[in-house]
Amino acid sequence: MTSTIVWGTGNIGRAAIRAVEAHPTLKLAAVLVHDPAKIGRDAGDLAGLGHDLGVTATGDVDAVLAARPRAVVYAASGDLRPDDALADIVKAVRAGAVVVTPSLYALYDQRNAPPELREPVLAAIAGGGGSLFVSGVDPGWGNDVLPLLLSGLATTVDTIRCQEIFDYSTYDQPDAVRHLVGMGHPLDYEPPMIAPTVPSMVWGGQVRLMARALGVELDEIRETLDRRPLDSTVTTRSMGDFEAGTQGAVRFEVQGVVDGVPRIVVEHVTRIHPSCAPDWPVAPDGVGAHRVIIEGRPRIEVTVEAADEDGNRSAGGNATAAGRLVGAIDWLVAAEPGLYDALDVPLRPAPAGKLGRRRP
Repeated sequence: MTSTIVWGTGNIGRAAIRAVEAHPTLKLAAVLVHDPAKIGRDAGDLAGLGHDLGVTATGDVDAVLAARPRAVVYAASGDLRPDDALADIVKAVRAGAVVVTPSLYALYDQRNAPPELREPVLAAIAGGGGSLFVSGVDPGWGNDVLPLLLSGLATTVDTIRCQEIFDYSTYDQPDAVRHLVGMGHPLDYEPPMIAPTVPSMVWGGQVRLMARALGVELDEIRETLDRRPLDSTVTTRSMGDFEAGTQGAVRFEVQGVVDGVPRIVVEHVTRIHPSCAPDWPVAPDGVGAHRVIIEGRPRIEVTVEAADEDGNRSAGGNATAAGRLVGAIDWLVAAEPGLYDALDVPLRPAPAGKLGRRRP
């Protein structure tokens, strides 16, 4: 059994605890938290399992890493604290752990990551013998391994379009929804997540990964952006009111341009209420989905809907991100120490012993 710790118990961390507990070759060894109120609580409680796992949360990073866990699922956010997240990850890699995380966007395409991110990780790998794999859902499998798999079914491929279409009223991160994405702000507010060059920083690596796998050279990466106001005030279950006239929907694209034509596109369509921008693409049930469209011969369209935590689509997406990362741990443990990306780490069938196992 591979001793595995989960670092952070937010949206991804909760799902990661459940994924580690369900995996037949992993053993949950510790859970690290930043919130003092969570210290001493059982991991099963923090993950919403309804039963204890016998592992209590701690804030003592040094003690946990001193026990030399073989793997770390780093689930703490890096959106607003990228330097701290990098320092945490480097510490775990230097301790000899295989680290999987969705938290450092620039390292999804690790070959083209800035030196100030890549070099500390490579130094930690050389010094401690650990590994790092950064992935998730979007960015992640929704715009790397899934579209590439589907492209192999086509006779000809004209364009690849990867869409995330979500009602963000189901997303349990009010600060991110309001302040990073801009929902509920006046349209003269510039949300950090969609400011110029930021979408390319976050999703450009996915476009480059697909281009590399497909053997094409990109002329450039472009961005497009559209925002729509709410026609009337809406009330959400978990985040309160969003006023009429404020941002209610955002749509952007990160385009990989080949010979002057956008050929590889990552598109996001995000709403705080389905009444906003009804002419934009919608998920089959209006709530949330990831979709890949291969324009070519034949035309291929696949939509993936995931739900977890009482049917929540955002939680379902988070759970697939955790599944991709946790499912890669045994492969990474068997591989040489290194810095890996999605083209290196295969997405494999569920391991023996997982099918039919009691739901954790």
